[in-house]
Amino acid sequence: MSKTLAGNPAAEVPFSLKKIIPPMLAIIVGMIMVILDSTVVNVAVPNLVSYFDTDLKTIQWAITGYTLALSAVIPLAGWMTDRFGSKQVFIATIIMFVIGSALCSMAQTSTQLIIYRVIQGIGGGMVAPIGMALVFKLAPPERRGSIMGLLGIPMLLAPALGPILSGWLVEYVNWHWIFLINVPIGIVGVILGVKFLPTADRQQTPHLDLIGMILAPIAFAMLAYGVNEGGSVSWSSTGALTGLIVGGAALLIFIAVELRQKNPLLELRVFGSSDFTRGIILSWIMQAALFGSMLFVPLYLQQIRQFTPLETGFILLPQALASGIGMPIGGKFFDKYGARPVAIIGLLLISAALFSLSHITADTSLWSIMPLLFMLGFGMGLSMMPLNTHVLNAAPRKLVNRVTPLTAAAQQVVVSFAVAGMSGYLISRTTAHASHGGNPLNAAVQGFDDVFFLASCFAIVGVVLCLILRRPKPAAADATDGSQPDPSLMISH
Repeated sequence: MSKTLAGNPAAEVPFSLKKIIPPMLAIIVGMIMVILDSTVVNVAVPNLVSYFDTDLKTIQWAITGYTLALSAVIPLAGWMTDRFGSKQVFIATIIMFVIGSALCSMAQTSTQLIIYRVIQGIGGGMVAPIGMALVFKLAPPERRGSIMGLLGIPMLLAPALGPILSGWLVEYVNWHWIFLINVPIGIVGVILGVKFLPTADRQQTPHLDLIGMILAPIAFAMLAYGVNEGGSVSWSSTGALTGLIVGGAALLIFIAVELRQKNPLLELRVFGSSDFTRGIILSWIMQAALFGSMLFVPLYLQQIRQFTPLETGFILLPQALASGIGMPIGGKFFDKYGARPVAIIGLLLISAALFSLSHITADTSLWSIMPLLFMLGFGMGLSMMPLNTHVLNAAPRKLVNRVTPLTAAAQQVVVSFAVAGMSGYLISRTTAHASHGGNPLNAAVQGFDDVFFLASCFAIVGVVLCLILRRPKPAAADATDGSQPDPSLMISH
């Protein structure tokens, strides 16, 4: 990342909140647009399935393709800003996201939608990381915490408002507007960015790992495809075997290449730290349980319970609000007690909520479901920040600045695997229950129950793994040589 911002108020003049508001507004507009888009699609999935006359297995690739595109570009954020300047790249990525959004709104087939979502993801993947880096550099060290905290507003509001906005647009306008609404917001963001964002000095850029850039998307996309085919058809099917074999081979080659690179796309040497490895595996398990299952609550509410998209958005509101409540509490407990006890409590709440959801029926009361969603969100907010911070603290000192691209990209890959695998599992279990005869509605409900039970098993495994979590050794935790995690990559979607 570039080290100097021309006109940086922190470096040249006394800090003024009035002067930092315009560039902050430009960054927040861009970030809230992308974060909103990460939550609006889930509620619209049933409508997209109906509109394109296809199935869930196909439409879920609009989500999986987006998250895989995010994972592909997140590690490039630092190199791109050094090469072209953070202001220029931030504006360019917003423009690309807007173009992708406009294309999504005009999609005529499910294949077009998936392709356009990938374009959208390539743009959106860099908006939040670079936005965080710009704010980090604009604010003086003594005010950095409070200024960075302002970004918490869109980060908390967007997940809460996204499903409601999506539900209203789908129900009262049409699904095209969940993407089209990004166009005017993005135009405002570009105008603000051009006018108010400070120009960054370009830096000498390291060698770009082109081989890693090619191998990583192939490996992760093929593995996600193989997992989806295995879950929905059969693990011995041609699609599953092709995806797993091609993706596995590409992944092995990618690992070998990255370990030999001086400046790898993803710094895999960090897995040499057992504390880091334990922490990130636990983080992956939690993400798989949470994000893999989050797609299916709105599906259940609309397909089984026949709630409208807007009603579904309001039903999901407690989960987002609880997550926002849990985050600061988790942060305070982490400072006092470390990651292990906080993560155990959070994952126990997640496990209990998912296990209870695995017993819902076609007529379970909303007064029974919404507290479970609140519990799920609170457990997520409580445990996510401590686990992420633990992973950063556990990184070897000399590699700490390269850890955040790995963790941010890996989160998107894990989410894409979870969505693909659980979507396939839902289809296969529903088909299996339906084959026994009886009411198709009951078969569908049992399929959802099986998915929530699988997610709860992931969370319980996470609780067990928490027992081997320990505080990082001081040598790893204290970066006395000045190395710090790259603020440009401290956030993902």
